[in-house]
Amino acid sequence: GDVAFFERAMPGRVVTDAEELEPFNVDWLQSARGCSKLMLKPRTTAEVSQALRYCYERNLAVNPQGGNTGLVGGSVPVFDEIILSTVLMNRIISFNKVSGILVCQAGCVLEKLNEYLEEQGFTMPLDLGAKGSCHIGGNVATNAGGLRLLRYGSLRGTVLGLEVVLADGSALDCLASPRKDNTGYDLKQLFIGSEGTLGVITAVSILCPQKPKAVNLAFLGCQSFAKVLETFTTCRAMLGEILSACEFMDEKCMELVETHLELSSPVSGSPFYVLIETSGSNSTHDEEKLNSFLEHAMTSGLVTDGIVATDDKKIKTLWSLRERITEALTHDGYVYKYDISLPVGKLYDLVTDMRARLGRSAKNVVGYGHLGDGNLHLNITAESYSHSLLDAIEPFVYEWTARCNGSISAEHGLGFKKKQFIQYSKSSEAVLLMQRFKAMLDPKGILNPYKVLPSSS
Repeated sequence: GDVAFFERAMPGRVVTDAEELEPFNVDWLQSARGCSKLMLKPRTTAEVSQALRYCYERNLAVNPQGGNTGLVGGSVPVFDEIILSTVLMNRIISFNKVSGILVCQAGCVLEKLNEYLEEQGFTMPLDLGAKGSCHIGGNVATNAGGLRLLRYGSLRGTVLGLEVVLADGSALDCLASPRKDNTGYDLKQLFIGSEGTLGVITAVSILCPQKPKAVNLAFLGCQSFAKVLETFTTCRAMLGEILSACEFMDEKCMELVETHLELSSPVSGSPFYVLIETSGSNSTHDEEKLNSFLEHAMTSGLVTDGIVATDDKKIKTLWSLRERITEALTHDGYVYKYDISLPVGKLYDLVTDMRARLGRSAKNVVGYGHLGDGNLHLNITAESYSHSLLDAIEPFVYEWTARCNGSISAEHGLGFKKKQFIQYSKSSEAVLLMQRFKAMLDPKGILNPYKVLPSSS
């Protein structure tokens, strides 16, 4: 009866075939698997509203899903929840060239949005390795960070408005997008980073910067993490307003990328690598600033080797060394992934401590991430999943992070895998208030159940 109702509401866009459902039941890492027997593909907010209203009345659990590129098990069902996919909600609604404000449906793929904007002389304020398949709605729902956060800030600042369908099917239109709006509570912030547990994002209004006219990328080798930190503070001081990204990776990351993906690094033989991007409006000015910084970095011994790219093709080739580390790790065995915020000075200490703790029980322990915002991606690989190895990692990794007043989730969210560890980053009072928000907006608990928050006692 339920299937018949959805077939009438969305003819030809209801999936029940087990084989067709398979990829939507498994997450990108293939470490979380649900058993949904039904997927809906709405095209409009009205269809999402109709579907949720029905599910609310019938007590049917729903798993909202975008590009399914999440890394914490938040984007796939835990049991047999109905998958509500935004894959067909991919329409650009409007773009204002004067204000730079883009309004689009939640299912628009990030890379497609960027291509559209670049034709207009603008760019997305967000860039990540999964840009070819992730959806902007999923990015907002998880408050994705990515490679441009240093320059353009987080989605909490660049998202100006949202349209959201609540658990009972009612549509909340907060798409109006003035830059300044102090009328009442900022409701959109509730849904940014809520991972589909409070409502389903159906449309986004986002502020987009103009596309830089000049982009340069420096790929540098450093002999120690202390030199990496000094390089970062120096480049921030010397490059100032044109600095758009500052990333680091260790030599193990480079080995994995070269071994498993057959990419070759133009700089080799260093324990650490730093990737620095500048973007501005005047190529001569930017190149002078970058060259001045590089000369200082080389003569003062901060950097031992390096290469600079100025044309698009070379820039993309160098970025792929950093962006495809996640992909390379999946070829190395089973991956235990941790996405952590720490004081920048302590960023690599956790990797060192984890290597010493795990010894030969792990295949590889690697660290890379965003220097600009203190975001470490700690990854541990093994030949196969081991419960004893997991016990050696958790909760040690979270206790270590808590002692440094860091965050156990910098940009990937909590999803299913981290929900029981929320207390390492949030007080019991804060968690209780979150649970009250959840109970108010989704009293029947049908939206992305078993995710983000620990079970209420």
